Amino acid sequence: MKFIHAADIHLDSPMAGLSAHDEAPVELLRTATRSAFRNLIDCALAEQVDFVLLPGDVFDTAWRDFNTGMFFVREMARLNAANVRAFVLRGNHDAEHEMTRSLPLPPNVHVFRADRPDTRQIVVGDLKVAIHGQSFRQAATTQNLAAAYAPVEGCLNIAMLHTALEGHAAHAHYAPCTLDQLRNLGMHYWALGHVHEWDVLSEAPWVAFSGNLQGRNVRECGPRGALLVRCEHGELQRPDRLLVDVVRWQLARIDVSAATTRAEVVAQVGEFLEQLLSDADGRPLACRVVLTGRSPAHAELFGQALALRADLVAQAMIVDRDHLWIEGIRVETQPVLESATIAARADALADLQALLANASADPQFVSSLARDFDPLLAKLPPDVLRQDVPALHALRRGDLAALIEEVGPTLIDRIAREPHEH
Repeated sequence: MKFIHAADIHLDSPMAGLSAHDEAPVELLRTATRSAFRNLIDCALAEQVDFVLLPGDVFDTAWRDFNTGMFFVREMARLNAANVRAFVLRGNHDAEHEMTRSLPLPPNVHVFRADRPDTRQIVVGDLKVAIHGQSFRQAATTQNLAAAYAPVEGCLNIAMLHTALEGHAAHAHYAPCTLDQLRNLGMHYWALGHVHEWDVLSEAPWVAFSGNLQGRNVRECGPRGALLVRCEHGELQRPDRLLVDVVRWQLARIDVSAATTRAEVVAQVGEFLEQLLSDADGRPLACRVVLTGRSPAHAELFGQALALRADLVAQAMIVDRDHLWIEGIRVETQPVLESATIAARADALADLQALLANASADPQFVSSLARDFDPLLAKLPPDVLRQDVPALHALRRGDLAALIEEVGPTLIDRIAREPHEH
């Protein structure tokens, strides 16, 4: 027996972070979640699995029209033609939309009821299988649904649950339960959804999150897909990953301590991105570049977000213009000279450093600085205000104290290095 466990498809969910960039592959991004789901069904047919488990959030919260639902029906019909069953429960996103509840589905699809746990018994060869699940009635389902699940004696018991489980603070705490509770409920496999990172949490019984099928932003980095589970001689084997994503996201943290100029930084980033792309299993790659380290090039990088982005976008095009895109850039480098080194000089530069260190805590100075910046901000055109420039965002928020603390070390470093540059 074989089955696939796949959760959090979020069909037609928008991809965030690239759509505003001219070089972004708009059509590829628009259809990414559908393409990943189609890849999943292709895998199910190629592997000749007996059934597919979809434990929640097949759909995203908002449908634009019925085309989203019709796409899902067509893919389920492909399974139906191959006599492959599909078991679906509604998660928090599915529960929010009326069209999800009214969608007609092929006969091979069973949607678990929402008022109580539901069990479907099937026979695969000489193996009796009981599949358990309960859908969300409403998005904010905060009761412990797992507590009412009960195994069927004489069957291989597989339970589906949409839950944050314990310790996943990044996800809404829906259908709360603990890993120990799941282990003690008599099931052989728990197919979990809601958490977008894949993880095998237990082996006896198997408890696993499949993760989502397709990363949708830079917070969902790395390979994405589903789990293929085999049963041999009545025993479930360790799940294997099926990678079905069509666009891959990466957070590229690059230490540029050895770079002395912006040009050297750009070249180093290019080499790093080239390696990332070669490790992406042939998928197009969207990257957020984060520059770190105490670098002699810090002064050329700080406050130069737009120019630096242009350089890195050009470098990405040189590496592979059709398969590599820059989602964003963060400059987290620091000056080479540390504050203690400057303070030990006991000269005018050390005095300036001390003055800047106290400036952020001086409300009168901060207020005066804000008054000076307000008319300048008012004159900026809308397209500049929309740019992803952290310093500009800080100014607009009025967070000048943090900006002073950030800019101060760079100013000191630039002044300290001037005698060596001229």
